[in-house]
Amino acid sequence: MSIRWKPSVTVAAIIERDGRYLLVEEHTPEGLRLNNPAGHLDPGEGPVQACAREVLEETAYRFTPTALLGVYLSRFQRPATGEDITYLRLAFTGTLGEAEPGRALDEGIVRTLWLTLEEVRASRARHRSPLVLRCIEDHAAGRRLPLEAIYTDASVWAAPG
Repeated sequence: MSIRWKPSVTVAAIIERDGRYLLVEEHTPEGLRLNNPAGHLDPGEGPVQACAREVLEETAYRFTPTALLGVYLSRFQRPATGEDITYLRLAFTGTLGEAEPGRALDEGIVRTLWLTLEEVRASRARHRSPLVLRCIEDHAAGRRLPLEAIYTDASVWAAPG
């Protein structure tokens, strides 16, 4: 019997303020890497809600997604173990709200950084994936899709059983 292949579904926020993009520096199995505020879609939540949650957890800022930048697919093979992972990323842009004073960042997040597009390009070797720069480039190019392009059925929020 063959095992059904399932990509790992993630969400990411591309946040720009005054010509700088918000990134997180995080511990990974491959060392310290830079990433957009991002994470996995959890059971019982839609992509928009997941993105707002991940930004809060990783940066301590409230975030309201206002547009979809795109849907991205990438493949990663972990050097140490050979694990082969395919990521399906939904990237959003939106409005950054206030920081929550005293809120601890997610485990593994070292700090947040505000980098210019040129600084993001120059740090490519430290990116967690090629999608970090690609999503920022799409944002800088003005790509925006309406949130209505994403539909989450009510069954997602229903308790199983």
